[in-house]
Amino acid sequence: PGCSRMASWQYPRVRRDESVCEDYHGTNVCDFYRWLEDPDSDETKSFVEAQNALTKPFIAQSALRDRFHARMTELYDYPKYGCPFKRGSKYYYYKNTGLQNQYVLYWQDNLESEASVFLDPNEWSDDGTVALKGKAFSEDGSLLAYGKSSSGSDWLEIHFMKVDGREALDDVLKQVKFSSMAWTHDNKGIFYNRYPETGTKADGTETDINLNQKLFYHVIGTDQKEDVLCCQFPDNPKWMIGAEVTDDGRYVVLTISEG
Repeated sequence: PGCSRMASWQYPRVRRDESVCEDYHGTNVCDFYRWLEDPDSDETKSFVEAQNALTKPFIAQSALRDRFHARMTELYDYPKYGCPFKRGSKYYYYKNTGLQNQYVLYWQDNLESEASVFLDPNEWSDDGTVALKGKAFSEDGSLLAYGKSSSGSDWLEIHFMKVDGREALDDVLKQVKFSSMAWTHDNKGIFYNRYPETGTKADGTETDINLNQKLFYHVIGTDQKEDVLCCQFPDNPKWMIGAEVTDDGRYVVLTISEG
């Protein structure tokens, strides 16, 4: 019965575009459905709506769906811990009580003292979709730079905090993606990466390639517009720049990769 019912389904028709062909090392490769990579086109939206109209009723009527959901929830509902680490005089670790959307960063004065919440990304949004993505403590552990990412996007905003008192600073760095966060040892600021503004959306749903990443230095307490451009490679727009301050604080080591 299941096979005959599936055979009667009318699967959404999808346009086959034979005009998109590219040469890869002498081999002609056609990508017939490249147009589906544009999530904002009316044609893509119509195709997705048609797929959902076909699949959602089938999933909704499944007698096993609630049982699977209950069992998977039961199996995943247990405390999870990350490896502890020390920054400055404090100890930190990540913990999820079981079903929290985001892991919480805890801290404590020493290995015997009681831990408390240092940073809880679950408080950043009602639906738990804003995540902590990347962080960097200053060399002495007194300052923190950390990234906020929404809805699973690779784009993020870098925020800053004074560790003592968990005091949030006003600095916010935008247009950031695949970024380093490297403090200079004088605690004056960080090296980080950002892409030029293109005038298009940057919420993680775009499919355009990101080009011309640059390395900047941001001084705490100043506007992002004043950040110092430290490095760029206009002749190699796909290059991405990793930056790390050496242990003695005298140099910045760059690691170049091609995105």
